[in-house]
Amino acid sequence: MGLKDTLRARFDGMTATQQKAARFVLEHPNDVVTASMRTVSARVEIPPATLVRFAQLLGFDGWPELKAALVQDMGLGSEPYAHKARSLVDRARDGGGLAGEIFAVHHQNLDATEHANGEALPRAAALLEKARAVHVAGFRACHPVAYSLMYVYRLFRDNVHLLDGMGGSLEMQLRALHKGDTVVVISFSPYSREAIAVARQAREAGCQVLALTDSPASPLALLAHEVLLFSTQSPSFFPSIAGAQALSEALLGLLVSRAGKPGIGRIESAEAQLFATGAYLPPAPSP
Repeated sequence: MGLKDTLRARFDGMTATQQKAARFVLEHPNDVVTASMRTVSARVEIPPATLVRFAQLLGFDGWPELKAALVQDMGLGSEPYAHKARSLVDRARDGGGLAGEIFAVHHQNLDATEHANGEALPRAAALLEKARAVHVAGFRACHPVAYSLMYVYRLFRDNVHLLDGMGGSLEMQLRALHKGDTVVVISFSPYSREAIAVARQAREAGCQVLALTDSPASPLALLAHEVLLFSTQSPSFFPSIAGAQALSEALLGLLVSRAGKPGIGRIESAEAQLFATGAYLPPAPSP
């Protein structure tokens, strides 16, 4: 029995205060997973010590253990990187085709990602097309996916911006979010605190949120208006972002196809400027 099932089964036998805590865990699981115990305490208006006793009532040593159980209950758990790395070292001693297995799993990730988003991709494209401006955020391993999405999108749309927090400037960048904008946020388990902060701020600013993430139950998905899912499975020690990158490129391809001749014209203009400024090397002369 998972944590949520346990809470529902024992709810009627709890005190009013315990029921208040249980109700918050059931109704706001993403907040419990991503926020500190003191933050949850303030929102529920229950002292931190009472939350600790509530966790112990359910059989946990404390609040961190309850949070870990909720992560598993939501299907968000991830094996520690170092543990997986040690298993790779053991495999290297035994030999075997690890590289081939990694490529095989990449193929499976791409297949799973394609099948998960057939209906969602057109909705995501429509969300971006209606936006006054588009902001893209991805941190750590997701940064290259976010940067690539922003870079290619800007070839045929001017008002696309990257939220990267460079130099500690994330709070300043978030001030540019306005009602009518769409914010694309990319993250997978274990989820980046910055990514969740961006999604929350986007909601508060009245923006639409498009999440690219690994689970429909992820904290990011629960904050989003539209969700695109990618698979992160890998025999290596670190989750794969191949599916995320492929999903980003599929979304861009769909946007270009829907942009029509005006979009093509903007791409031609951007490409000509890149050659004119020397950003791209000129094509080699024909022999």
